[in-house]
Amino acid sequence: MAATSTATFSIGTTASLGPKMSSLPQSKPSALRFNSQSSLRSFSGLKAATSVNCESESSFLGKESSAALRGSFALKAQKADQRFQYHLQPQASYKVAILGAAGGIGQPLALLIKMSPLVSALHLYDVANVKGVAADLSHCNTPSQVLDFTGNSELANSLKGVNLVVIPAGVPRKPGMTRDDLFNINAGIVKNLIKAVADNCPDAFIHIISNPVNSTVPIAAEILKQKGVYDPKKLFGVTTLDVVRANTFVAQKKNLKLIDVDVPVVGGHAGITILPLLSKTKPAVSFTDEEIQQLTVRIQNAGTEVVEAKAGAGSATLSMAYAAARFVESSLRALDGDGDVYECTYIQSDVTDLPFFASRVKIGRKGVEAIISSDLQGLTEYEQKALEALKPELKASIEKGIAFAHKQTVAA
Repeated sequence: MAATSTATFSIGTTASLGPKMSSLPQSKPSALRFNSQSSLRSFSGLKAATSVNCESESSFLGKESSAALRGSFALKAQKADQRFQYHLQPQASYKVAILGAAGGIGQPLALLIKMSPLVSALHLYDVANVKGVAADLSHCNTPSQVLDFTGNSELANSLKGVNLVVIPAGVPRKPGMTRDDLFNINAGIVKNLIKAVADNCPDAFIHIISNPVNSTVPIAAEILKQKGVYDPKKLFGVTTLDVVRANTFVAQKKNLKLIDVDVPVVGGHAGITILPLLSKTKPAVSFTDEEIQQLTVRIQNAGTEVVEAKAGAGSATLSMAYAAARFVESSLRALDGDGDVYECTYIQSDVTDLPFFASRVKIGRKGVEAIISSDLQGLTEYEQKALEALKPELKASIEKGIAFAHKQTVAA
């Protein structure tokens, strides 16, 4: 977008993609007006240093919203009676690859990532049908360039120079398919993709969505170790959907503004290994024993709720894509220097006696900067018992993944 004297950007209702937005008031239709004193060459991924006045016509620009804008535009804000003076800094841009971009999660995820102002190039990879997805997305008038890559022969090129890799590739469970069948197929897919990541972009952030996450993340770790490029701070199992669901269900149950609610979810990413820490909910709210039981079970079984509602026509693809996009945006903000990025994610961890565990973490330019272990302190009796109950199942899933990786031969 070009402007010579005055540039006006209208931005509608704004929603947060980060977990640190709990102090935001609920969004309402609103607008921002940017008046530039010099040329603005593009709407996002702004490169030129210039000055912009920002007038807020509503109250949605609180402290945390300012942080979100700063993360996208690298802006330094000074507040004065709902008027802001921003100084645009040189804006870095990032390349993101989606492996499995033509699937049920991959397509809506690609659309959401295409909307990010931090993305300069979006690489879409799949074994088939990805050219049409890329052509479709390329018509969206957001700055990122869309490139498509099909089949194993183009996998390496899809990963060259990439800063962040998202892996939703895999198959959903189908009628007649056992859990072992599902595991073997998806574990093999993840193994092959991670080998390519190790060879072509070993320094990239890696986001794993492919189920079972409790096992596929340990598989990825072992393959990266065999390749000699493992950085535990940059390997993430995407459990954001559990947080998204917990926030939504608690807000509905307690009639809270959804934008205000933040519930940490720890453990793993399947069944009873998902442990929402309702006692740590922000804002603080009390629950009856019955509410705790109902909410916990609903959060743990929310995927089944969607499958049943779709009556065999699919699974939780849209909410998963939203949650994954939120985690991608958080990671990109961290890479871009935002010092206030926190998410729950399944990572290598020593906060329990398990080698992998989902916790709330602080993410920075080099990956995980800190694990918020204090979330596991002061648990209720219910939460403590649930924590101990999930450990055997999570341990078995981790060991299953490691054993699978060790059976594979990885070329150096």
